[in-house]
Parts: sequence; C-alpha cells; structure tokens
Amino acid sequence: MSLAVALAVGVVFAVSLRLLLQGTLWHLLLGLALLSHGTHLLLFAAGGLVAGGPPLALEGALAPAAGAADPLPQALVLTAIVIAFAVLAFALVLGLGAGRDAKTDDIDAYGGDRG
Repeated sequence: MSLAVALAVGVVFAVSLRLLLQGTLWHLLLGLALLSHGTHLLLFAAGGLVAGGPPLALEGALAPAAGAADPLPQALVLTAIVIAFAVLAFALVLGLGAGRDAKTDDIDAYGGDRG
C-alpha cells in the first residue's frame, strides 16, 4: 500500500510541476492546487498508513495499540487543507484581477508598469 501512495504522491507532484511551468494563469492555479494536494498526501503518508487498526485508544487503555496511526499528521493535514483552500481562493482573486487588467491569461504579459 505504501508503494501505491508513494507513486500517487510522485504523479501528483510531477503533474503539478508540469502545470506550473505551462505559462498560463489557469495552469498555474491548477498546478498550485495539485501541489498542495500532493503535499497533503505526503504528510498523511508520513503519519503511517495502518489498515484495520483502531484509530484511537481502546476503552480503558492509556495509549493507542501498537502500530496504530499517529493522529498528529492527520490533524496537520486537516489544517493544511483549510490553509491551502484559503491561499488558492486568494490566488484566484488576484489572478482574475490581473487577467482582467492585462486582458490575457499569459503570465509573461503581467509585467505591469515599468516606467
């Protein structure tokens, strides 16, 4: 299972970097979203992937069972998803404004006033 997750993380990172290098605003925003999702997958996999084990300590136990997944990376991923959504929404608003001013979605045309 961890090989499949590692391959999924690699594919998501590769596609996101390819999109980031395309040169258009929409590819940049989609690449940014995929890059954040790849990071979320990487953080989630770092916490340990346990199939069939209890996610929490059993009733009366002082600690989780041996081999249980660590809940801290899961909490960090949940927080990172919220932050990534906010950053993506902010980048989308900035990109729409810049695209409207430049009347194109080509990133190289966003030079602004250089006078």
